[in-house]
Amino acid sequence: MKAAVFHGADRPLSVGEWPTPVPGAGEVLVKVAGCGVCHTDLHYLDHGTPTFKKPPMVLGHEISGTVESLGAGVSGHAVGDRVLIAAVTCCGRCAACEEGRGNVCDRGEMLGNHIDGGFAEYVAAPARDVFRLPDEIPLVEGSIIADAITTPYHAVVNRGRVRPGDAVVVFGCGGVGLNVVQLASALGARVVAVDTSADKLAWAERLGATATLDPAAVDRVDKALRGLTGGGADVAFEVVGKPETQEQALAALKTGGRAVLVGYSPDSMTLNSGRVMFRELEVTGSLGCRPVDYPRVIELVRQERIRLKELVTHRFPLERIGEALDTLRSGAAIRVVVTP
Repeated sequence: MKAAVFHGADRPLSVGEWPTPVPGAGEVLVKVAGCGVCHTDLHYLDHGTPTFKKPPMVLGHEISGTVESLGAGVSGHAVGDRVLIAAVTCCGRCAACEEGRGNVCDRGEMLGNHIDGGFAEYVAAPARDVFRLPDEIPLVEGSIIADAITTPYHAVVNRGRVRPGDAVVVFGCGGVGLNVVQLASALGARVVAVDTSADKLAWAERLGATATLDPAAVDRVDKALRGLTGGGADVAFEVVGKPETQEQALAALKTGGRAVLVGYSPDSMTLNSGRVMFRELEVTGSLGCRPVDYPRVIELVRQERIRLKELVTHRFPLERIGEALDTLRSGAAIRVVVTP
């Protein structure tokens, strides 16, 4: 099969022949229709973040397609099914999985990180982590549900516990951050979106933000946000992955507020533990999405309670994956999808 192969940081992906995976027991083989291009992929390519599987390997973790074949013992799937693959597969047996928290599975494996991913014509995955996509959801655009929508769902619903009427601040309006805005707004929150891009802030307004803020336009971000939220945020989401914005998210909270860290950063932030204690602030991590929530998110998209199709602003064939990555790097895209 054809695949875009990752050979290491600061090297372009090379499109060429790669072994077609064979589904093992309990697995399905999926013919890839679309694979979203994510900033996580740029971490590996541009910033030296190591993959768990040593290169050469295949990146890509937002995958939709059709079932090509079934491994031994698979039931509940059929050849030709339209499907979505969870970005992180789980073992189904550890304590986290038994609690319904497969996103933090002890043996979890991320596609395009621990195992070969979707920048290829085919990918194999455990059948338990493959979910049907209804006909109402476009197959290629549906790929971004696997991260750009499920990750915000978990952050907003399970970790942020956003309620109607909450004042919510979202730092970072990329593909994931905009869907944090969309989901928090859908839950009835009053959302302030923070970003340095006027285009991204305009998108945030289209997806339900009641106010926006360019941090470069104010002297103090925390003071400006307290003014926009009536004294501070109930919940602040950091979807950038920088210590500076993580600290701003905490500073934007009202007493008793909650900061949810969604963006990845290898660097340490400064945390005033006395302030956290005295004001009873919460600092919460959010990783991916629980497998149990995938059907719920897919149904919300099917009902068009979550907007999907217009978020995919750029599509590229596999042979032009270099352009796809450059488009993401440029900040011109909301979400880019490669179509192997």
